[in-house]
Amino acid sequence: MKAAWYTSLGTSSVLQVGELPTPEPGPGEVRVRLAVSGVNPSDWKARLRGRGGSIAFPQIVPQSDGAGTIDKVGAGVDTTRIGEKVWVLNGQWKRPHGTAAQYIAINAGFVAPLPAGVDPAEAACFGIPALTAWRALTIAGGVAGQVVLVTGGAGAVGHHAIQIARALGAAKIVATVSSPEKAAIAREAGADATIDYRKENLGERVKSLTGGSGADRIVDLNISTNGPHYADMLRQGGAIVVYGTDEPMASIPAGAFIPLAPSIHFFIVYDLASDLRHMGMAEINALAAAGKLKTVIARRFPLDRIAEAHDAVQSGKITGNVVLDIP
Repeated sequence: MKAAWYTSLGTSSVLQVGELPTPEPGPGEVRVRLAVSGVNPSDWKARLRGRGGSIAFPQIVPQSDGAGTIDKVGAGVDTTRIGEKVWVLNGQWKRPHGTAAQYIAINAGFVAPLPAGVDPAEAACFGIPALTAWRALTIAGGVAGQVVLVTGGAGAVGHHAIQIARALGAAKIVATVSSPEKAAIAREAGADATIDYRKENLGERVKSLTGGSGADRIVDLNISTNGPHYADMLRQGGAIVVYGTDEPMASIPAGAFIPLAPSIHFFIVYDLASDLRHMGMAEINALAAAGKLKTVIARRFPLDRIAEAHDAVQSGKITGNVVLDIP
């Protein structure tokens, strides 16, 4: 099969494209003939510096998300699943073989049916972006009737978070953005208001948009940048859900937090408990099938241009999701 891989950490120049053996599904696994692979920030970060600072396997086929068709099943999996159109998550989490290839063999629990009418390219972006957004909004009681602040509202996770928050009954959704173009994308997704964090004072704008009380929940992609401002944006007893950071260390306003009495929740989408993962996959499918969850596909690259795709995501200049089309 045709695939991309790397055998050492580094820039996108370490990526190679060529032929690898086609995997066979083991017990409890399905083999998916991939049509599209999603490219996420975690993919280039893992390629650049590994997970834990070293390369985990001698050869790694990158990327965790994708969509395609089941063409073979292993022992213990119902053969009626052969021919089923699906989307895939956790392809390259704690295993060497991800979705940047024509085929992947993976545990059936990480494969969800593709809802009728949903573009496979969009579904190839459900695994990390949409499932992260869903968990950030459902942890600690959910967001029904709440004011939700989504940082990075035009990003892959933020864009999904706005839509899911609306579907889950949030009373008001505020999103941070960095340009008028991104503000338009966030508003189209369902944000009631946007804040340009490069030009406006976050705390003052959030308080003005919430009658002085602050947000009930902050869904944050970068605690190392936003942590110092949490107390200015959160209401008394509010919740902060963190799913990312640019730096290994972060600061929060401890003195203000003690009387504010907030709760802070951290999670990584790859390690969700199986019951939560299946619940999230089902709810994402239901929203997508109902037309309530759309994905912005910003760029598409063929598999043999995977290095360009990684560089495009790493640049931070792409608004939306990047995918690889698998030949």
